[in-house]
Amino acid sequence: MEVTQTYNYAFLDEGSKREIRRSVLKAVAIPGYQVPFASREMPIGRGWGTGGLQITLSLIGETDILKVIDQGHDDSVNAVSIKRLVENCSNVSTTENSEDASIIQSRHRIPEIPLRDDQILVLQVPLPEPLRRVEAKEKDTKRLHAEMDYSSIWLRLYEDIVRWGKITIGADYPSMVNGRYIFNPSPIPRYDLLKLHQANGLFLFGAGREKKIYAIPPFTDVKPLEFDDYPFEVEKFDGLTCHSCGSKDVFLDEIYDADTGKKRFQCSDTGYCQTRQKESGYLV
Repeated sequence: MEVTQTYNYAFLDEGSKREIRRSVLKAVAIPGYQVPFASREMPIGRGWGTGGLQITLSLIGETDILKVIDQGHDDSVNAVSIKRLVENCSNVSTTENSEDASIIQSRHRIPEIPLRDDQILVLQVPLPEPLRRVEAKEKDTKRLHAEMDYSSIWLRLYEDIVRWGKITIGADYPSMVNGRYIFNPSPIPRYDLLKLHQANGLFLFGAGREKKIYAIPPFTDVKPLEFDDYPFEVEKFDGLTCHSCGSKDVFLDEIYDADTGKKRFQCSDTGYCQTRQKESGYLV
């Protein structure tokens, strides 16, 4: 007799989903606090988005529309693989337009178009602990968070200024959430960090290997650490436009054109770029 093997809806069993959703609720209730959770084994390697994927699979329903981004791209290997897995085990619709999506799972980027209040952005996080740069022991980082003792990370920023004349941290830039916890915004560029402050949507951060979940609820203060005389600065693209759609005031990737031997710039958010091309009729 032939037996057909089927998976539970959205791959995870219902008990696992409930446990992850409870962790998500606690994370939303305490913005910036890292909530431990029992990270499950997934059909992808740890470090390739298992934390974000578990959150997505625990929240997604039949009426949801999913978008998956990897460093701004919808068609990279990681993004396509995750999207295909979710499609196969849930039959939900997928899109490349962030405005059509109810759940967006991303690695290294936040979409150019701001989130609405009915959207959730799930970010994949390799290293959730912002104090890991200055303290190796987990029990000590927990104590420092509890005591709100962040002097060591301020010293780390000061040493940067003394050595290089500026703060050199690009991605994973430490930020204060709701005036209480310093958190790691994941490896998004500094350009995207300001999108977290007082945003309309819900941001969820999942670290599968480190077994942590944390959140930035809507309308929450998120302030990058800065000194009065060395204010926080984002990447600048003054005078540059996207080669494919002509957009300005967006995060641009530098691309080497092998045919011409010249550099050109293109929107990092490929979904946004494609939408702009259709709307403007811009021709490369």
